[in-house]
Amino acid sequence: MKLKSLSKQQRSHPILPAPLAREFYDRGPVTVARGLLGTLLLRNTEEGLTVGRIVETEAYLGGEDPAAHSYRGRNNRNAVMFGPPGYLYVYAIHSRYCMNAVTEAEGKPTAVLIRACEPLTGVELMRQRRGREKMTELTTGPARLCESLDVDRRLNGWDLTRGKEIWIAADPAPPPAPDIVTTVRIGVTSAKDELLRFCCAGNPFVSGPRRLRMNLPV
Repeated sequence: MKLKSLSKQQRSHPILPAPLAREFYDRGPVTVARGLLGTLLLRNTEEGLTVGRIVETEAYLGGEDPAAHSYRGRNNRNAVMFGPPGYLYVYAIHSRYCMNAVTEAEGKPTAVLIRACEPLTGVELMRQRRGREKMTELTTGPARLCESLDVDRRLNGWDLTRGKEIWIAADPAPPPAPDIVTTVRIGVTSAKDELLRFCCAGNPFVSGPRRLRMNLPV
């Protein structure tokens, strides 16, 4: 599916797909991480509309997962993870940002990291924001994805079910369901052997080292 960039007056037009309901996120992070593959991530700003199809995610299991930000308890940085499902948790790393969808009921601090998307709409705007021309350098990896979609800590705690500014929706005309590859997570030092990364097999926008990007066994 390809969506047109809209004028300021058109950005609330019902042509845009409706957001996933809160019930979608009110499930375990592994289930949500797999379910997000193939959905659309939409970002609407004054500059224009950008849309990508989610092709890679990672699940973080809260208090039982040493790699999760919530593992050692609640603080100012991770408070959104302890709230209701369906909110955006954005954190900074090396002056860049990563975004997560909060999952499960309030008080269960689990989340899904959105690692990569396939660009669909607003590619030129993504290129301007990233200062890159190559398609696979726009939304391949969580920090690149946030930069291309203009996501930073201002959106931390944003309700993804509102259908405004940033949200996730089912594709109204989805392509054939992809094969899902499960691997270890990338860039973590704790619980690094857990098979909690999920990606669309063979998709060129999946991130990571060559072995993981090519979806070979680990």
